[in-house]
Amino acid sequence: MSKKVKAQNLEHEEKPSSKPQTTAENSTKDDSIKEFGQLELPEVKSNIHCLTIIGQIEGHLVMPPQNKTTKYEHILPQLVALEQSTEVQGILIILNTVGGDVEAGLAIAEMIASLSKPTVTLVLGGGHSIGVPIAVSSDYSFIAETATMTIHPIRLSGLVIGVPQTYEYLDKMQDRVIRFVTRHSNIPEAKFRELMFRTGELARDIGTVLVGKEAIDVGLIDEVGGLGSAIKKLKDLIELCRADIKGEM
Repeated sequence: MSKKVKAQNLEHEEKPSSKPQTTAENSTKDDSIKEFGQLELPEVKSNIHCLTIIGQIEGHLVMPPQNKTTKYEHILPQLVALEQSTEVQGILIILNTVGGDVEAGLAIAEMIASLSKPTVTLVLGGGHSIGVPIAVSSDYSFIAETATMTIHPIRLSGLVIGVPQTYEYLDKMQDRVIRFVTRHSNIPEAKFRELMFRTGELARDIGTVLVGKEAIDVGLIDEVGGLGSAIKKLKDLIELCRADIKGEM
């Protein structure tokens, strides 16, 4: 055999295979799926932060441990941190809530509305009761086609003192909710009050349930859409914000 052929054979033997050795990696992934029922995906850097408001909004009273809750004292510091963050340029708020504490819900809504960064809300499943002001507090709002929103008067649970001042307090708090919703959406105040006090639709209460497009038709939510639409809209708002900043410089 010639020296040239021997050299070619030796080079072929020593050349490492281009195919990556993934046996150990696959084994680790399989073990993770078997043990935890899930696979941890690699972390993707993004300029969008996702904030979730799920279950019942917990305020000044602690809910039972079996309840799924979102604690407002956890959400408010997050919003402060997001406002100051240099990496986060837009915030996506995903809602699936039955409502909860009125004061806490309004506090969250006011904080979102006061953010200087672009915000988009997406109602999935439900955005009921005090979840309505939160849903409309962003720069643009979406609702899933099958998601629902319940509009009803404010209720108090527990001991209520039967004096005129109690009812005046309820009226003032209700007016706060109405003013906020009508100021941050396209629904007229008269229409919102009519939906709030409508009878016959709910079995044991007064109010209205809006499903998907119905929330757009009354001017409460901006558009029917899902996650893809919400992220696309938020990216567009971020680009507009960048353009405005460049224009001012």
